Amino acid sequence: MDGQYTHRKVSTLSIQPIRIFGDPVLRTAAEDVDTFDKELRGLVKDLLDTMRDEGGAGLAAPQLGVSKRVFSFDVDDVIGHIVNPVLEFPDEEEQDGPEGCLSLPGLYFDTIRRQNVVAKGFNEYGDPLQIVGTGLMARCLQHETDHLDGIIFIDRLDAERRKAAMAEIQSQDWYNGDVKVKVTPHDSKGVFFKR
Repeated sequence: MDGQYTHRKVSTLSIQPIRIFGDPVLRTAAEDVDTFDKELRGLVKDLLDTMRDEGGAGLAAPQLGVSKRVFSFDVDDVIGHIVNPVLEFPDEEEQDGPEGCLSLPGLYFDTIRRQNVVAKGFNEYGDPLQIVGTGLMARCLQHETDHLDGIIFIDRLDAERRKAAMAEIQSQDWYNGDVKVKVTPHDSKGVFFKR
C-alpha cells in the first residue's frame, strides 16, 4: 500500500419480511402519517430496500406489518415513495392486464385499472409531492394505494376472474386456508368467500 486509505461508508440494507395474503394487517385501512421524523425515514428505507430485494414494482407499509399510509415504487427506472397519497383520475380510460403482488408471491391475474392517475401526497420530510402516472406507473400507484385502504388487487377482479384466482391461490404452498376475499364497494356482482 502507498500509505493512502480511503474510507467507504457501506450502506446497510434493511430488508424486512413481507406479510402474505391472509395476514389481517393487509385487510386493515392504514393510518395517516402525521409525524415526518427519523422513524418514518427508516420505514421508507425498509420499504425501498425490501422492494428492491424482492424485485417488486411497489411495496406498501402494511405489507411490512406497519399500518401507515406510505409506499415505495420502482417503475420504468423511476424509484421513490409517497406518504399519505390521494389519487385523482383525469379521465375514464382503462387498462386490462396482468398484475401481481409481493403478498401473493408468484401469481399474476389480469386486472382492470385506470390508465392515467395523479397521486398527490408528501415525501419522507413532509414536502408536497405529485406523481403523474400512466400505464404501469398508474397501475402501481392504484395497487399500492389500495393496500393502504385494506384492499388486495384480487378484490378488484370480476366474479369469474376472482373465482379462478382463488383456485390458483389455494394451490400455493403459502396458502393458509383461512382467508376471505372481500369485494370492493364498487362491485355489485356478489361475493366469493373461501374458508
